[in-house]
Amino acid sequence: MIELLEANQQLLMWMGLGSLGVFTVSLLSLPWLVAQIPEDYFVPKKRRPTQWKTRRPVIRLATLISKNLLGYILLLGGIMMLFLPGQGILTMVAGALLIDYPGKFALERKIANTPAIFKGLNWLRAKANKPPLR
Repeated sequence: MIELLEANQQLLMWMGLGSLGVFTVSLLSLPWLVAQIPEDYFVPKKRRPTQWKTRRPVIRLATLISKNLLGYILLLGGIMMLFLPGQGILTMVAGALLIDYPGKFALERKIANTPAIFKGLNWLRAKANKPPLR
């Protein structure tokens, strides 16, 4: 076991640094991201189509690919953080929210309408001087 740790010491160091980096970025970006949510985002039963769907298809495709790629990277990083130092579950949730899949909006609404989470989201929005979510 000790020989295995010594042989992979460099890899473990880089994984730990990556875990620390993802943890720091997720912790610092969470309040800003919550403040960017429109106050009526969770009101409709179905997600409204964005202007990006009809305008600028090349930029939309590049954004979609980048967003999903980042989501999968965060999901993988979160799984690794279950065994390494860091906020594994939080990072996995952030990754799952970035990835596009059927039923995602309904899941987002269900999670956001949980009383403790809804209260926390509105607390973060109040700190950013934004109106509470409806």
